[in-house]
Formats: sequence, C-alpha cells, structure tokens
Amino acid sequence: MSTDKLIEDSKLYLMNTYNRYPVVFVRGRGMKLYDSDGKEYTDFLAGIAVNNLGHCHPKVVVAMQKQAQKLVHVSNYFHIEPQIRLAKMLVQNSFADRVFFCNSGAEANEAAIKLARKYAKENMGPERHEIITAYNSFHGRTIATITATGQEKYQKSFTPLLPGFTYVPFGDVSAVADAITGRTCAVMMEPIQAEGGVRVPPENYFRELRALLDEKGLLLILDEVQTGMGRTGKLFAYEHYGIEPDIMTLAKALGGGAPIGAMLAKESVADTFVPGDHASTFGGNPLACASGLATLEAILEDGWLLSFAARMGEYLKKGLSNLQKKYPFIRDVRGKGLLIGMELESGAAEVVKEALKEGYVINYTMQDVLRFAPPLIVTEDDIDGLLDILDRIFEKRHLG
Repeated sequence: MSTDKLIEDSKLYLMNTYNRYPVVFVRGRGMKLYDSDGKEYTDFLAGIAVNNLGHCHPKVVVAMQKQAQKLVHVSNYFHIEPQIRLAKMLVQNSFADRVFFCNSGAEANEAAIKLARKYAKENMGPERHEIITAYNSFHGRTIATITATGQEKYQKSFTPLLPGFTYVPFGDVSAVADAITGRTCAVMMEPIQAEGGVRVPPENYFRELRALLDEKGLLLILDEVQTGMGRTGKLFAYEHYGIEPDIMTLAKALGGGAPIGAMLAKESVADTFVPGDHASTFGGNPLACASGLATLEAILEDGWLLSFAARMGEYLKKGLSNLQKKYPFIRDVRGKGLLIGMELESGAAEVVKEALKEGYVINYTMQDVLRFAPPLIVTEDDIDGLLDILDRIFEKRHLG
C-alpha cells in the first residue's frame, strides 16, 4: 500500500488525537528508522524516550520471539516466571522492595496515587489524601493523572477533575512546605520535568525535599516514567540527587518498546496493598516482562552503557551549547544525560519539521523547547550529523 493511501486511511479510520507528521515508519534498527518510501532517518526521539537500546535490539527481539512461542498471556491469578524475574532484578537494582506491574506510565502513576492514599489513611489518619505536585508537570492522561499534571491545557476540557491535588512551582522547597496541610499525604515529582520543557531542579532540591517530608512524615513519589532506565546516565535519575523515594513509577523504556509500566515501593509502604486493592489484566504479562527483562539486562550488561550514555549526553549538550553561542535566538540548553532541551525564542515546531525533511527525528514541547532523547547507543558521529543539520537550519533562520 502506498504512503499516501496509508495516510489517507489513517485519517479516515483513526480518532483524531494526534497531530501526525506525513511519514509512515515501517522498519528500524539501532539509531535508524525507515519509512514506507525507503527513506532513512536518524532517531533522536527514541519513541519519546522508549527505545533506549535503539530499535529492534537483538537481545530484546530474541527474548520476545522465544516468549511468544511459549506463552503470551496468562492471568495474574497465577505466578508468572518472567514477571517474577523482572521484579527481582528491579528490586536488586533500586531502593525498592516490591513491584506492581501495569501497562503504561499513567497506570503506574494511578497505582502510586492509590497506594499513597491508602497508606496515608491507615497510617496518618482518614483525612490524609491530598498530593502535592508541580506546575508544568506531566503524569499521564487519565482523569486522575491529568489532575496530578500541573498544566491547565491538559485539564480544561475534562472537568470536573479528581479532588485532592495541590500545585507548587518546581524546584521550590519552601513552596512545598507552605502547601502542606493536615490533609497532605504525599508529594509527587519528576526528577526532571520532561514534557514540561526539560526542567532540571536546583542541585539540592531533592535532598531538601526529602528532609522536609521525613520531618513531616509524608511520602515522596518520583515519576521516573521518562527519566528512568538509563535516560539520564544513571539507571534511575534519583541516584543523581543522593536520596531515595518511597514510591517510584516506571514505563516507557522499561519494555524496550513493549508496553509495560511498573510502580515500585519500599516494603513499609507496599504492604498497604492487599489482594483486591489494585489489579491489571495485562499488567506484567509474560511477553511484556520477557521484553523488560532483556532490556534491563542489556542496559546493565558489563556496566558500560550508562557511563557511555552520560558521556554522549555531555557531548550533545556541549554541541548544542556551542550553537547557543552562535545564534542569539537560542535561549537555553539544559538537561541531564541524554534528556536535553534547547529553548528557542520561537519557531520550534518549524525546526522539527525541517529536521524531519533532512532525515532527523526530534520533537518539541512547551511550545518552543526542542527535546532530544536519543537511544543510549547514540554515537559522536550521530550527534555531529544532528548538530550540522541544526546549524544549517538555524543559519537559514538567522539570515532570513
């Protein structure tokens, strides 16, 4: 079927929930994507921080193939071998003691909200249910998680929202302290606001926040849906800050492309859930967990990939900063590891379109922040190619 026909059918049969570019990707390998016309692209978005190992990583593909030949799905009424093995590996490499599996980041955050509320009611008092989140945060698109998301644009068409959420500026511990009341049970934050414009908090923010919550006896939930699984140069972004959360959520890169989410918690909090409190039909099914296990093993294998990603992140950030020095309309370059934002005065959407024409996949968020989240296997040559394309696009804009 031709590309034009595929796009025509897409518009005819799919709900209009995405502003799609006129490209149909049909194949991928490593850093490369190929469209239905055979054109090659270099991927600096990784499916929005999903394909951290690149496209069709051999270890992940083989794991999925082998599992699909044995067992694709079985109910959580029974023990599931790949699920058990993945949970064990996550616990052994994090702060957590227990794992709940689901299918997406929004579901993981829903589970975290439920766990925090039940824990608070049983341990702090029946009035404790409110959760403090940040302005410009993003936690998902269910009713509960768009309420947790501190951006009115995601909320305005879907009122009434779920009660029990309060918003504060990101990176301001004193604002959190002022927002705490006798109804507060937890604070939910992203280690870096990804959808919110790649905003990195002040260096001591999370240490001070953790100390405040310990003093008040409140829970800290970290949404690592986009920052987890090596994206920032460490397996989990909280490791940069020298603290541990009580609850953490994962998704995106956890499955190497397969849909899977997870909510991790310390034993003292996790024990609040008992059978019947929460569930997911597809959560942690054999196929998704086999993919997740292969992905986590590949990220941790020999310990080289995380340090490599951190090094490539510095290389990319330095290159983007050099462009900032050259072009006055670039306001800022910021981020950690391979989650980097470049804020422009305007026109980010056009830059993304121009880059796509040149065979580079990037995106933008918060109107005018270009977001770069390539696979962790990105090389200096890949980065140099992107920087050359951006330089050409910016030069044309500067002269025009």
